[in-house]
Amino acid sequence: MPLIFDFCIATDWEYDRDFLQLVQRYAHQEQGLSTYIVEPFNLNETIRKLHDNELAFNFLFDRGSDSTPEFLELHRWLVERGIPVLDPLERLKWASDKATMHLEFISNGLATPYTIIIPPFSTTEDLFLSVADLAKLGRPFIIKPANTTGGGLGVVNGAETLQDVLQARKEYGDDKYLLQEKVIPIERNQKRFWFRGFYCCGLIECTWWNDLTHVYESLTPEDIINFQLQPLFDIVKKISNLIKLNFFSTEIAVNQRGQFIVIDYVNEICDMRLKSMHPDGVPDQIVKKISSQIARYVREQISTVGHRGSLPMGRANSSSFISQ
Repeated sequence: MPLIFDFCIATDWEYDRDFLQLVQRYAHQEQGLSTYIVEPFNLNETIRKLHDNELAFNFLFDRGSDSTPEFLELHRWLVERGIPVLDPLERLKWASDKATMHLEFISNGLATPYTIIIPPFSTTEDLFLSVADLAKLGRPFIIKPANTTGGGLGVVNGAETLQDVLQARKEYGDDKYLLQEKVIPIERNQKRFWFRGFYCCGLIECTWWNDLTHVYESLTPEDIINFQLQPLFDIVKKISNLIKLNFFSTEIAVNQRGQFIVIDYVNEICDMRLKSMHPDGVPDQIVKKISSQIARYVREQISTVGHRGSLPMGRANSSSFISQ
């Protein structure tokens, strides 16, 4: 008989540790779930034990497959055997394509920056943009790859000319590119009206997020009332209904005309570093709420779909992160 754990958490990023330790804590203390951590050092051993029927899981939260291909085998092996995951790879890949999301958003009434989508350099080296096209973008404008994500990879924030476009699209030659107008948010009370909204398994949290400094600031109930920011939550809800992901974030700004504009459509793998540990981290209370929500969702899913058994709460068999 295999050793069965309720909840497998796969991660390849050292800065995930504080967040996932919170997820573990809420899984153990609030939901009575046993957990198993898969990191690069024990990935191959874990896959071997699964193949040999020495190990089994009832749910997977995958934070590794997007950046480490070796984790794909773990994800696919479990999905092929009917084990539920927080978000399936196919849905994540679809939602991560900025060009696709742009078209989906405007088709469903979500306001976005004026955008021109151009084909990959590898598909066609020639590119025809008229003076009128560039004029609609304004100056400066943004150039960003459609599928290359994380840390602003390939993004040009201050493009001015067609030559900038021709040069930028060569960096990731197999990727489509988006040319977007640069949205300038309104500023009031020394606040820049740029926000990040989080969606997690039905929970919606929004926070101030400065696009220049990348620093978060908690959004208070008074802020929501005084600045009439309820549309932020409505927009995040509408995005969740459209993309059907259980966990993502999005960027929303209020432009000079007072419109709520979705800027960076879907961040399918959220950076959840804590503000107490990192100057540009997410407010701790939001990270805690999301961690608790994930644990609650896993318990609900296991209870709903049925499972092969679980380890009783209190046993020391839940794996933890190895101290570095």
